[in-house]
Amino acid sequence: MKTVRILGVLGAVAALSIASFAHAETTLERIKSRGSVVVGVILSGPPFGYIDPKTQQQEGLNIDLSLDVAKRLGVKLETVAVTPATRVQFLQQGKVDLLLANMQLNAERAELMGYVPTPYGDAGGGLITRKGSGIAKWEDVKDKIVCVSQGSNYAKPLSEQYGANVRGLPSQPESLLALKGGSCFASVHDSAPLHLLVSDNPEWKDFELPLPTDLIPLPSVIWVRKGDTEFQNTLDAFVQDWYRSGWLYEVTRKHRIPITPELEKWQAVYPVTKK
Repeated sequence: MKTVRILGVLGAVAALSIASFAHAETTLERIKSRGSVVVGVILSGPPFGYIDPKTQQQEGLNIDLSLDVAKRLGVKLETVAVTPATRVQFLQQGKVDLLLANMQLNAERAELMGYVPTPYGDAGGGLITRKGSGIAKWEDVKDKIVCVSQGSNYAKPLSEQYGANVRGLPSQPESLLALKGGSCFASVHDSAPLHLLVSDNPEWKDFELPLPTDLIPLPSVIWVRKGDTEFQNTLDAFVQDWYRSGWLYEVTRKHRIPITPELEKWQAVYPVTKK
């Protein structure tokens, strides 16, 4: 009889465990019960994410997109500052619900995470170096020290395709500091913030982006945890509406980001139907 009772108890525990697993909270349920959505963002500088020195408030395209996601979900926004080296880990560990963190879509990342199918733009690598460096094409970086952020999408083509001596640093600001200090011959990051840097900041008057084309421009997407289909589909509907309302063009221009061919392609798929 004792054996029967023990088996009965074990069976009940197993049934409860299965039921508990089956009713585990989804990401959307956790967001609703928490009353906030937690977004991982990079605050490395304009135009994507930065701290306004006058107001001490977070600004940038990814902040505006995050605020709109929170508004549509009917919750508050919480942001967590991530770096290229930590952003994937933070998402996988559940420290953030999604990433709006300057991450373009490629096969390696898609193996690790889920993503929203409709991009909100695209980005490619721009090369910044001192004026008069002699760089006229990407092939000219061969054997030169080129700094990138750790986990950068640009490290592989720079090394394997163009033969650069790639040095990964924790973040874009540290990479640019190394460039300014002479530890790197050039730095490669998303081109939009680099163009703003040399045009707006007198401290960078001796630097330029000498190359006319970006390195591997790829779609910019929102990232979620692998298999988080319900949340992914909800966010995809939001992005599609950004196009249909015309809001995405407005906020992109607000932050002085060029309207890219990728953005134009998706705007044609979801033409403006409402204001």
